[in-house]
Amino acid sequence: MASLETQETEATPAKEDQMDLGAKETGYPGPPRQRSWLGCHCSLLLRRDQQAQKAGQLFSGLLALNVVFLGGAFIGSMIFNNVSITLGDVWILLAALKTLSLLWLLYYMVGTTRQPHAVLHRDPHAGPVWVRGSLVLFGSCTICLNVFRIGYDVSHSHCKSQLELVFPAIEIIFMGFQTWVLWKHCKDCVQIQTNLTRCGLMLTLATNLLLWVLAVTNDSMHHEIEAELSAIMEKFSGNGTNTCLCLNATACEVFQKGYLMLYPFSTEYCLICCAVLFVMWKNVGRHLVAHVGTHPNSPPFRLHGAIFGPLLGLLALVAGVCIFVLFQIEASGPNIARQYFTLYYAFYVAVLPVMSLACLAGMAIHGLEERELDTLKNPTRSLDVVLLMGAALGQMGIAYFSIVAIVATHPNELLNQLILAYSLLLILQHITQNLFIIEGLHRRPLWEVAPQGLAGKPEAEHSRRGSLLELGQDLRRASLAYIHSYSHLNWKRRVLKEISLFLILCNITLWMMPAFGIHPEFENGLEKEFYGYRTWFTIVNFGLPLGVFYRMHSVGGLVEVYLGA
Repeated sequence: MASLETQETEATPAKEDQMDLGAKETGYPGPPRQRSWLGCHCSLLLRRDQQAQKAGQLFSGLLALNVVFLGGAFIGSMIFNNVSITLGDVWILLAALKTLSLLWLLYYMVGTTRQPHAVLHRDPHAGPVWVRGSLVLFGSCTICLNVFRIGYDVSHSHCKSQLELVFPAIEIIFMGFQTWVLWKHCKDCVQIQTNLTRCGLMLTLATNLLLWVLAVTNDSMHHEIEAELSAIMEKFSGNGTNTCLCLNATACEVFQKGYLMLYPFSTEYCLICCAVLFVMWKNVGRHLVAHVGTHPNSPPFRLHGAIFGPLLGLLALVAGVCIFVLFQIEASGPNIARQYFTLYYAFYVAVLPVMSLACLAGMAIHGLEERELDTLKNPTRSLDVVLLMGAALGQMGIAYFSIVAIVATHPNELLNQLILAYSLLLILQHITQNLFIIEGLHRRPLWEVAPQGLAGKPEAEHSRRGSLLELGQDLRRASLAYIHSYSHLNWKRRVLKEISLFLILCNITLWMMPAFGIHPEFENGLEKEFYGYRTWFTIVNFGLPLGVFYRMHSVGGLVEVYLGA
């Protein structure tokens, strides 16, 4: 009996091998293999976890969608029927949303993150230094904007309701606490209370999105400042007026100029917060493998012999700063002379073609390189691509509206021809730069390339080696073969570094000019007369913050391309 059992047990693997061999030879699948109970149970739990994650994402996304639609209905009703729905009603709704988001952020800090095993992983790609720095910079500017708003309202307290001071105060508290939470926890991958965390993040994201929509469409403060300036002129001319005038003219002028200068930063801040909150929402419940997505040996940011790119970029930066200062000095007066508009747009017409050519040269070098594509799933990189493409629509939209206005009115004047050339070149530069950055982000960095000397070895050969000395010799030979195989790409990498540095400095210049100064798109008067004040105000306030965000986001992407080269 023992010999029969032994023969049966020895025959079982042989039968399985014959069945597999027969299946390979005939091409038909063999009988299904039975899985163990533990494997079936683990796969079932994994499927249930994935279904729960998708359900939580769907529910929180629907929550944000409904909140955005509700707020959008309020803001749209205020614009088209400001008798039934006033700006005060919109402020009350946003104050309630900010209070709820503030309570959730406080609970997240005090309750969720302090529990054991709450944050087991942190996404290394989320929240880079430039994003967190921009968050703090624009958040501080937004807080200063609300301080100027409170000062302006206090100076008009004799003819304004004291209740209007509450809304900027709530926004200051909300912006300050939200900036601190996002700075500290933007890399978190929360593993507990996932549904509550997703809903809280989507509620906060919807609140920031509604604040951005209100900032884009609400021009009541600008109308109020213009009405007060015209009332002051009428008062000096001897005519009576019913407009609410400021008690202290000097303080009011400071508050007005500060508010108008810092107004675009509030829209920038809301956009950055939406991006960071979306990455945190995608990372809820995410499990990261220790070696995936990290760059333990990534090189620091150094010039590495790059000369021509930084020199040309510094030349563009110095010229841009000089033109920016001249334009700001002229803009401080009552009217801006046309030659300053000509100088401003001529600078753009000179810089944008060079940037487009640099991007085309970079794409050509990418095509010549023999580097693998990084196909690993990376939600941060996917969001970077979406934000890059979406933010480019802002300046491109303004450019298309300007093209239509110029062609339909006075296309033969020198300034209008410069604006037309500027608009066309701006569209071309956005397209080429997006292609260059996106292709560079999807290239695997050189420190991540698998050495071919080791990748091509069969496993049987590795199993026969038991000596550490032989393994060290193999690694040394693979490193030498790797250096030899990539030595012919040195000039290509050097050119990529030159191009990346030049584009970084140019994008910093083009970020600085609209971010901190008066906007020629609104001040030249051509499009404002063609489309009307309210329409062009909405177009510019929608497009310019996206344009500033695009330049800042492009700098971060170009730094990644530079380090990857």
